[in-house]
Amino acid sequence: MSAQLPANLSEETVREISEQRDEPEWLLETRLSALAALDDIELPDVIQTPGRRWTNLEALDFEDLVDPLNQSDETERVTDEGVHVLSFTEAFDEFGDVLEANFGQTVDPESNYLTALSTALFTTGTFIYVPEGVDAEDVKVRAEMNSKSLFSHTLVVTEESSSVTILERIDSGASVEGARYFSNLVEIATGENSYVQYGSLQNLDEDTYHYTLKRGDADVYGTINWIEGNIGSRLTRSDVETELNGDSSETQIVGAFFGHEDQHLDLNARVWHNAENTTADLVTRGVLDDDARSVYEGVQDVGRDAWNTSSYQRENTLMLSDESEADASPKLIIHNHDTEASHSATVGQVDKEDLFYMISRSVPQLQARNMLVEGFFVPVLDEIAVDEFREDLEELISARLR
Repeated sequence: MSAQLPANLSEETVREISEQRDEPEWLLETRLSALAALDDIELPDVIQTPGRRWTNLEALDFEDLVDPLNQSDETERVTDEGVHVLSFTEAFDEFGDVLEANFGQTVDPESNYLTALSTALFTTGTFIYVPEGVDAEDVKVRAEMNSKSLFSHTLVVTEESSSVTILERIDSGASVEGARYFSNLVEIATGENSYVQYGSLQNLDEDTYHYTLKRGDADVYGTINWIEGNIGSRLTRSDVETELNGDSSETQIVGAFFGHEDQHLDLNARVWHNAENTTADLVTRGVLDDDARSVYEGVQDVGRDAWNTSSYQRENTLMLSDESEADASPKLIIHNHDTEASHSATVGQVDKEDLFYMISRSVPQLQARNMLVEGFFVPVLDEIAVDEFREDLEELISARLR
């Protein structure tokens, strides 16, 4: 289903954004192409069960949410030795050729209405370039949204035999009256035998509608690991995807979420096994309280030429109230018999016997429940190799429980 084009969005608007940033002609043409596509392309697919569409993206009023010429953010970028971490406007002079060759190659700007809208309008974002042989562990991007709407694009390019760990944190800054919209596109293009770990922790205020698509292209012997933490926003639509296009490439997608009040989380993890000897591991755990809702789709797609594939997926949702709702749809699509794969999903409430046991041992009921919730997250926290990310996520979970 399509969305209506906002009246305040025109070719003149897009040209003004590009001109203010002194962008090269190729990027302006990419923006204008994305703008033109908005008339014909659809919103992202959502899971439907009989009689129900779990996420109503059609209800997003872009006329009200999008203010393209008044975008504002405060973004801090921390780099490590040998890595180039720049805003797009800073990167055009030194890395213009690399940007042009890779921008929009991993994430198709016109793959759906929301990606095209973001490509046409983005004003912030980060270019991260890791030259051959560089090993970096301390790259950080901390973004603060200070406007009604904000569109961001991040491009990571790694050369052969390099590695990098990137931590992204997204929070709300200056308060703005009414609903807000934040869009975050991330694309990762890896060189042969390179390693990328990308952690993203979202804690936007609960007047914000949030869309993110993160996609990586893993080359021969390449690794792309994602960590996705969603705590804030009113509605989050998150797609985290890896294409395993190189032989012996691998990926891990680790997700954690905690919804409360009337938050809605639509979370998707997808892997395409397109080459031989590839490995994928998808692990997601989430908690819902009050009237919060979640829907999860995990897809493992094994191609015809993907010999000797290993692919695993597990998703667990814990509901703390009778009013919360969750739906999970793990999918295996296998076109090659030389595959070892599994998938599972569970939805349930706090174990009453465990709770009764702790209360009978003089633990107050609320404390007992919170201890069980913290214990529920342990398997996914144990998968997070980055101490700082794990500690920040634990802190946000504890704050939500309090």
